[in-house]
Amino acid sequence: MKTFVLSLALLLLGGCAGGLQIDDSQRSVSQSSRVQYVVLHYTSTDMEHSLRLLTRDGVSSHYLIGDHPAKIYRLVDETRRAWHAGESEWQGRTWLNASTIGIELVNDGYRDAPGGRVYQPFSDEQIDALILLLKDIVQRHNLPPGSIIGHSDIAPQRKVDPGPLFPWKRLADAGLVPWPDANAVAREQARFAVALPTVGWFQQQLVRQGYSTPQTGVLDKETRNVIAAFQMKYRQKLFDGQPDAETAALLLVLNGMRH
Repeated sequence: MKTFVLSLALLLLGGCAGGLQIDDSQRSVSQSSRVQYVVLHYTSTDMEHSLRLLTRDGVSSHYLIGDHPAKIYRLVDETRRAWHAGESEWQGRTWLNASTIGIELVNDGYRDAPGGRVYQPFSDEQIDALILLLKDIVQRHNLPPGSIIGHSDIAPQRKVDPGPLFPWKRLADAGLVPWPDANAVAREQARFAVALPTVGWFQQQLVRQGYSTPQTGVLDKETRNVIAAFQMKYRQKLFDGQPDAETAALLLVLNGMRH
């Protein structure tokens, strides 16, 4: 009996000494990146405070892009989860920290003035750096068109960043974001000016875009917030959250591009 116990102990020790061995010579073709979207933010504060917030204060992002200079900082490895999205939803997927890369841009956001809310513009240098980073991320993770979104897209009831001065059209011109054809929008806008669709139609079209939107047929505060988030991206001169002919045309043309 003693001999048996000793032999078993030696066998177990031998297995531990050998360590875990895994054969990596075979790979499944049925796989893709865990990253589904890239979410863009502004920090609402200066560079020094942005770094402190994103490295020490309970929130984080994968990347931070400074303002002057537009230096790119990697704060969280892409294989790990960063705490940037919070309660969120896009295309039916929720709590997007687990499936997104977060990019923060140093920018004061907005200040409320007597004449209304005033947003801070982004520098060309900063957007140039962002475009280079986004092209690299999209290529490495093989992300499809429409994968780059704003915090206001995934949380329209509580967030407005990156705001109405963020140059989405520059990202579109770089091949990173779908953009509607202006002539097609003008044709549809003329048609919708004669007969505006119902609120329910707007709600359905916003869901097709990816937004979490009430399906009540009622123009409530939540629906207006979603419309405003869409307008801040595609119709930045006016983002009042009101359904109108131009917004309807933009939605229809963009959703038509998805097929």
